[in-house]
Amino acid sequence: MSASISETDAQESPQRPPGTTPSLTELFIAFLRLGATAFGGPAMVAYIRQLAVDRKGWLNARAFDDGVALCQAVPGATAMQTTAYVGLSVRGVAGAAVSYVGFGLPAFGLIMALSMVYADTHHLPAVVTAFSGLQALVVAIVANATVAFARTTLKHWRHVPITALAVVLFGWGLNPFLVVVLAAFAGYWLLQPENPVAPAGSVAAALPATTKPALLIFGASVVVLVALFVGNRPLFELATLMIRVDLFAFGGGFASVPLLFNEVVTARHWLDGPTFSDGLVLGQVTPGPIVITATFVGYLLHGTAGAAVATLGVFLPSFLIVIAAAPHFERLRTSPVFVRLIGGALCSFPGLLLIVAVHVAQSVNWNVGRVLLAAAAFGALRLGASVFWVVVIGTGLSLLICR
Repeated sequence: MSASISETDAQESPQRPPGTTPSLTELFIAFLRLGATAFGGPAMVAYIRQLAVDRKGWLNARAFDDGVALCQAVPGATAMQTTAYVGLSVRGVAGAAVSYVGFGLPAFGLIMALSMVYADTHHLPAVVTAFSGLQALVVAIVANATVAFARTTLKHWRHVPITALAVVLFGWGLNPFLVVVLAAFAGYWLLQPENPVAPAGSVAAALPATTKPALLIFGASVVVLVALFVGNRPLFELATLMIRVDLFAFGGGFASVPLLFNEVVTARHWLDGPTFSDGLVLGQVTPGPIVITATFVGYLLHGTAGAAVATLGVFLPSFLIVIAAAPHFERLRTSPVFVRLIGGALCSFPGLLLIVAVHVAQSVNWNVGRVLLAAAAFGALRLGASVFWVVVIGTGLSLLICR
């Protein structure tokens, strides 16, 4: 059957065309293949759309756009959550789970392998030289993310004071979780109170009920956390930290960077700044969202168990939010309180990322070669170059010019 859907068909079937329900195995394999090439972070949403709407016909365009709007409004990595929404729409919570796991599995496997290699070789001279140059690239990557966040969120003069507030508060050393909360309340008071209007003639997608399975997953997660609290307190602390990071990372995976940096480097001193920067680099050369850096952090702290706990902690909460909120999103998106709070929270992240860029820059041993490397990388990223290729080429250049 054709993947294109006529306007009449879309109105009759707001969720998906008839006869296009995939099996769980098909969902898993399709998203596993896509996840193996998932470079570009939020840009992957366009490829998920090609798969789910254009090629497979699992959803119509309106239903997919609703899902993207939901995933952009709640915390977590947008592309990962979009896969969960697609799976939820066509095969319920089980479909959401296999889609989410399939898409994220290649990134997890690669970052685990790279973390093991890094732990054994990061002291070798060639590796030290490469990563010392790559830390300059991290400054460029975070600076580019700051500009990108600012361009997409600061669309009105009322947004600017919220970002400035975040810069001042985080720069003074206030916990970034609290900064996000304060920015959300600032958004409630400063942003326009008009009710958002749903698209004309829109039909709400008929999503399956998710309350019971979401509560079951939540209950099982609480049991695991209690077991960690009793049996392994360091893993419990790692898990709860990653859960907080995921719950506050509004605006996509890169929003997790300032939260992770502050907690892992500044507040807890689990890793130093250069090592964390190395983890960000490895997170950029693997497919999937930048928040996969949490796996690197977990592995360096507590080995394979730490990597597993950190990964579950940083991905499971946003998965639960998507499946729990999806059936109710039509009401949320027309709530002025919800829209203003989320808008304020989003405005904090350009400021948070700016301060992280400054902190990372302070930990780099700058010379002419590293300055040129960072400037060239920033320029390439602003011109639309892939982060993956910037890092790959930058690795080679760092071996030549950053000795």
